[in-house]
Amino acid sequence: MKTHVEFRSAQFPPYDGEEEEINPGLWGKRLTEYLATKLAAKGIATEEMVVEDWGCYLPIRNEGWPLALCCGHQNGADDQFQVFTEPSTPTVRKWFRTIDATPQLTRVLGALREILDADPAIRDIMWSEPE
Repeated sequence: MKTHVEFRSAQFPPYDGEEEEINPGLWGKRLTEYLATKLAAKGIATEEMVVEDWGCYLPIRNEGWPLALCCGHQNGADDQFQVFTEPSTPTVRKWFRTIDATPQLTRVLGALREILDADPAIRDIMWSEPE
């Protein structure tokens, strides 16, 4: 399942001081806010973003197990970004059982694909499977 997407866009620059809060060359707050707003418009509820040392973690309301989008600028050009799901595979291990995450991932990834494809300021979109 292709749960990772890389793309280019100039519309998500860092906020003043954001790189000091995360790490030099890494940011993602504007992108995460953008995605939270766009997902809400598609009926997908999110929680408050969490700033990590690699970018931003956007929890998605989901029953039974954690689901999130991980968003951030990639080292390199200022307009390079990556978003991936957590979990990044269609199965989740919880206690002594395996849960099929395919329906939830399909819904979130479908909405993400629509959001990115519909925005003319987002280009060079490349989807991939986790390594």
